[in-house]
Amino acid sequence: MLWDTHMHTSFSGDSDAAPEDMIKKALSLGLNGICITDHMDLDYPDDPELFLLDPNAYFPALTHLQNEYHSTLPVRIGIELGLQPHLSDTHRNLVYTHNFDFVIGSSHVVHGMDPYYPAYYEGRTEEEAYYEYFTSIIENIRAFDDFDVYGHIDYVVRYGPDRNKNYSYAHYRDVIDEILKLLIEKGKGIEINTGGYRCGLGHPNPTEDILKRYRELGGEIITLGSDAHKPEDIAYDFRRIPAILHDCGFAYYTVFKERKPVFIKL
Repeated sequence: MLWDTHMHTSFSGDSDAAPEDMIKKALSLGLNGICITDHMDLDYPDDPELFLLDPNAYFPALTHLQNEYHSTLPVRIGIELGLQPHLSDTHRNLVYTHNFDFVIGSSHVVHGMDPYYPAYYEGRTEEEAYYEYFTSIIENIRAFDDFDVYGHIDYVVRYGPDRNKNYSYAHYRDVIDEILKLLIEKGKGIEINTGGYRCGLGHPNPTEDILKRYRELGGEIITLGSDAHKPEDIAYDFRRIPAILHDCGFAYYTVFKERKPVFIKL
């Protein structure tokens, strides 16, 4: 009985799912709770309006659903911020002026380009593209740290020319360890994102070796998320999660309420 704390609804530019439909699906699956974390990606390339979240519409809609389902399913209100260093002041103001339960910081845009698109990989090797992605995470954390967990740390491997065929934690250990140490130093968590399974990688994002390394380095905060954009993807392959977390050295997972972590035993 787990929580899914990374999902998107029609408040995100890449989802048509009604928030209530996500709640009903979570109920049907017997989840202990959910957190809706719609996108806010300011300064998104080519289409700056695509991932703009309107808090003045978002909070009333989700608060209404929280109240309606309060006796059957806890519903938390979160956000997934698409981090870029020059947006730090804007993001800081956003999270200070709205009562989010949970803030995911993620890298969707790297120096003006989204790795989702083939253009990001043109004119360089896949290895160079992946290194730039990981290095940009370090830049983001140093510029802004008012988030709770960093989302899908190796998101880039979902979309590379060979995806994760030639990818491993060991190959990028130097830069990934720097990311993990910086997050731990700042008291931040990571997530186990089962979207990697849905994308056909055969592994979560980040991969199991990164989850294990985070724990070895002293990391304690780990949240669970499907990255669902439609009801049928909620809790995708969550059956794998307890064994993965146990193998990585975790006896618990984390949910957030009012930006404070709550640790739940497996």
